[in-house]
Amino acid sequence: MTRLLSLAHLTAIDLSPPDLIHEAARAGFDAAGLRLIRVTDTSPGYPLMRNPKLMKETKAAIRETGLLVHDIEFVKIEPNTDIDALLPFLDAGAELGAREVITAPYDPDLSRLADRLAALDERARDRGLGVSLEFFPWTVVPDLEAALSVVTEAGPNIGILVDSLHFDRSSSSHRLLADLPRDRLRFAHLCDAPVSPPYSSEDLLFAGRDERLPPGEGQIDLVSFLSLLPRDLPLGLEVPMTRRTKEEGNRAVIQAAFAGAKHVLSDLSEKAHDLRE
Repeated sequence: MTRLLSLAHLTAIDLSPPDLIHEAARAGFDAAGLRLIRVTDTSPGYPLMRNPKLMKETKAAIRETGLLVHDIEFVKIEPNTDIDALLPFLDAGAELGAREVITAPYDPDLSRLADRLAALDERARDRGLGVSLEFFPWTVVPDLEAALSVVTEAGPNIGILVDSLHFDRSSSSHRLLADLPRDRLRFAHLCDAPVSPPYSSEDLLFAGRDERLPPGEGQIDLVSFLSLLPRDLPLGLEVPMTRRTKEEGNRAVIQAAFAGAKHVLSDLSEKAHDLRE
């Protein structure tokens, strides 16, 4: 069964969108995710909605490679977030042909967070985009159970983005992941990392933003994780490796992420075959 593999921008965040798309295609990916909104003061974002020249170059790269833009990111929903101010961002996503908008929970008022998600989803759906909420262990929505509670309040259309790192380092339930309705689970993020709990907030942030491992090079049980997901669910490879990037370059990191994913998916297929026999 064909499974779409997308390169998340954080894997090579210093590459501009056109360069990321070309490198993703070179490595064998089907799609890419683009970070149009800056997340931290130390990492870039690429606001194509305010840069017509870069938007034109990005669309040219899409045509030349045949890659899809799977998702755009990411919207930190904070107490003062103005949803209408995000309309140019959503318009850019629609222009790129993106499927999904990634959001992050940074409002301690969870009812207000749900309301903002609902408002963003209404505007996104008008443009052919879905909205998914990603949970992070260091935020007010730290695990899958909390994320499901928020999106349930927000309405029937909001998805949940499950990242293998954050799933492993939170109290998320394997049973809940297995039972999650497909309309809530439209894609997942995949990476690996060492497993050595307990984790401080600094540990969680450092792994999340700076240092992960390609699938198969850490200790997360990715085969078990993937076995809980639909077999055709798109996967975004989000594998920032700051040190390795400095030593070997973005191309090597991107290729390692792709090769690791293919290897783990092969192991998953073998496990499924063995269970059928």
